[in-house]
Amino acid sequence: MARADPVRRADLSGDPVDIAPWLLNKVLARGRRAGRIVEVEAYKGAVDPASHAYRGLTPRTAIMFGPGGYLYVYFTYGMHWCANVVCGPKGQAGAVLIRALAPLRGLDEMRAARGPVARRDRDLCNGPAKLCQALDITGADNGVDLVGRTRSAADVRPAGRVRLLDDGTPPPERPAQGRRIGIKVATEEPWRFWVAGEESVSR
Repeated sequence: MARADPVRRADLSGDPVDIAPWLLNKVLARGRRAGRIVEVEAYKGAVDPASHAYRGLTPRTAIMFGPGGYLYVYFTYGMHWCANVVCGPKGQAGAVLIRALAPLRGLDEMRAARGPVARRDRDLCNGPAKLCQALDITGADNGVDLVGRTRSAADVRPAGRVRLLDDGTPPPERPAQGRRIGIKVATEEPWRFWVAGEESVSR
């Protein structure tokens, strides 16, 4: 992987539906493990019944109310972690679910973490729970700063364990787009985006 720098927090301050396709081809990294983001879904907080923040601020959803650039991790189906990039201005909930990565480095560690169920490298991170397992992202990472260290003594959220990076690879000019997956409400919104033809997109 080429040199990569943290994404700027200012670039994550807009509408999740706009930021989601922009995140395609950015890099999510933890330690020696990293993958290129190839599939995402946007969630728009108070105006989106499928968002965890739809009903307002709670201890669980507090991190989603910004500012952008933090990691929101939640537990689902009693067994899986899923990772989201918080976006939007502070006080306005929004997030982008990372649905799939194309592995870039640390593949041996990913294979060990995923076990024999990942028979091919394209199976390592081709789903939101799979990529969290491959990168060892858990609830302990909820609230980490993806893009820089906090400067406020009042902000005690951890920083730096998981990073959102830009290695200069632009997002696709025409990303594939469709309805979100695995939700029961607001299913008509075409807020899922992916890199067309990428074999690591979820199935």
